[in-house]
Amino acid sequence: MFSIDLDCKQSDKEMTIAELWEAGSTGIVEVEDREDVARLRAFFDHDAEQAGLLERFGGEARPADTRDWVAFAREHLKPMEIGERIFVIPEWRDEATPAGRIRVVINAGLAFGTGAHETTRLCLEAVERHVRPGMTLVDIGTGSGILSEVGARLGAARAFASDTDPDAVAVAKENFGRAGVVVPVFTGSADAVGSGVADLIVANISPAWVAELAGEWVRILKPGGRAILSGFEAADLGLVSGAIERAGGVVAGVFGELEWRMVEVVRG
Repeated sequence: MFSIDLDCKQSDKEMTIAELWEAGSTGIVEVEDREDVARLRAFFDHDAEQAGLLERFGGEARPADTRDWVAFAREHLKPMEIGERIFVIPEWRDEATPAGRIRVVINAGLAFGTGAHETTRLCLEAVERHVRPGMTLVDIGTGSGILSEVGARLGAARAFASDTDPDAVAVAKENFGRAGVVVPVFTGSADAVGSGVADLIVANISPAWVAELAGEWVRILKPGGRAILSGFEAADLGLVSGAIERAGGVVAGVFGELEWRMVEVVRG
């Protein structure tokens, strides 16, 4: 494992973070926030990729381990009230749960999905809006597992989660066990899910993969089902929407926070 420290303009920060996730980063932290420049630290698992990533992004590489990420998370992650019924809190905090909210304890490790990112919040709010008792929820690219955990806690009868990263799968399994929810999780992607099984799909991944898997979202949905798709910025909305429409889906809603976007998709 290694990390890369790099500087970027504040105006380019969100796009740089998105590109680092797309390049395979397993964790990104902001180590310095100046008026015009942000310093980011991105973690990567495979040392063989270091030269190519330095050529692409610049910056300075150094050996790293999970303690770097965990130390940052403990310092910076705070409790969050999301939507009307969700309270997300790091496992090392002890604040009381506000009345009427479910307590979601997070320990993200090196997986994406602490609730702090705009796309995660957009997806959580959408899950809260749409999950109903008896539903089947499918979570693709689960990361920490927070989206499927919340879906199960809010009443979904069945939830299934997957990720192509074995480390994320391990983190999600640990989080599900601690939360006491039954969410089978496997290493893989949407192509391993049966056709017409999901009332609700959640996927907070990259714009390229949201578009690439457009046909899978339509295939997996039941008639009347809905997909909640995020992980991309406003500039990628055309790419995502076009792919979904060509696959036979309909973009039923577009939601945003800052430059980040989330779409809700139904079958055409």
